[in-house]
Amino acid sequence: MKVAVYAICKNEARFAARWMASMGEADGVYVLDTGSTDGTAERLRALGAVVAVEEIIPWRFDAARNRSLALVPEDADICVCTDLDEVFRPGWRAALEGAWGPDTVQASYRYTWSFRPDGREDTVFWSEKIHSRQGWRWVHPVHEVLERLPGFPPGGKAAAPGVQLDHHPDPSKSRGQYLPLLELSVEEAPGDDRNTHYLGREYLYYGRWDDCIRTLKRHLSLPSAVWADERCASMRYIARALVQKGEKAEARRWLWRAVGEAPHLREPWLELAWQLYESGEWDGVAYLCRAALSIETRPQTYICEGWAWGSLPWDLLSIGLYRTGRRAEALEAARQALALEPDNARIRRNVELLGG
Repeated sequence: MKVAVYAICKNEARFAARWMASMGEADGVYVLDTGSTDGTAERLRALGAVVAVEEIIPWRFDAARNRSLALVPEDADICVCTDLDEVFRPGWRAALEGAWGPDTVQASYRYTWSFRPDGREDTVFWSEKIHSRQGWRWVHPVHEVLERLPGFPPGGKAAAPGVQLDHHPDPSKSRGQYLPLLELSVEEAPGDDRNTHYLGREYLYYGRWDDCIRTLKRHLSLPSAVWADERCASMRYIARALVQKGEKAEARRWLWRAVGEAPHLREPWLELAWQLYESGEWDGVAYLCRAALSIETRPQTYICEGWAWGSLPWDLLSIGLYRTGRRAEALEAARQALALEPDNARIRRNVELLGG
């Protein structure tokens, strides 16, 4: 079985050696450099990669991904798309080959998108950027995804749990190009629910509260917007924008809607618990945190946010219990929070004050 890695890059020489070492289990590495000025292409070639240099004008990620995929030899069996700020943990190839069956055309694998300052995992989900050589193209100017070409059998998707890819991004890199590209994505495909959701979220990041609310309400109205997890996230983001506008009562109504949309997720319960915490409604805080903690299986989608699976739910629960006179239960919750974040001095003080 022939495995090929392919990627796009620009001015990432500092990542080249680490990335190439990580991708070394592949039979070949193919990179499209889109205009580096720091010697990235030369560094990658010296380390054994096949590198082509081509500027993509106007810039869009799907066009660049498709050009990089075209570099992969036609006889490759498995194509692995990564970025230079990502690192596979050793043994990924054997795990991938073990999961790949005769009818497999795509594989999903565990992806750590972010880490906490202490090195522990933060946001984790399963990604799907490993695929067969034939019958695929990348679509959308940003937040690009693989699309199966017409005329090719759909094939099967395999889970490859032994494959772990870690993301270690450059914090100085700007995401300024994302907003105009997302606006272009929605202009090109106004009925695409996924990119409409992403655009509303991007407006939230930019503090454009009214644009955020308008766009996410439109997302919720689209006939194709049926995935409860993403609908719930749109409702939570609407609530965040409303809070920024000073409309806390309306924000709370949207958070209750979010809970109803996806009660199987921790995030809506905890965002609502936080709002009740800020208004001193302690019984509600305790109830909502317990509801969140009753969800014990972490989802495998990108919607899952790291803070919902760290110390926060136990920490808020401890405070809610303490404020309602349940000191012994509060101590146990505080201990659970401290176990998840042992270096948090405030939580440690809470444990000590509660008698622990």
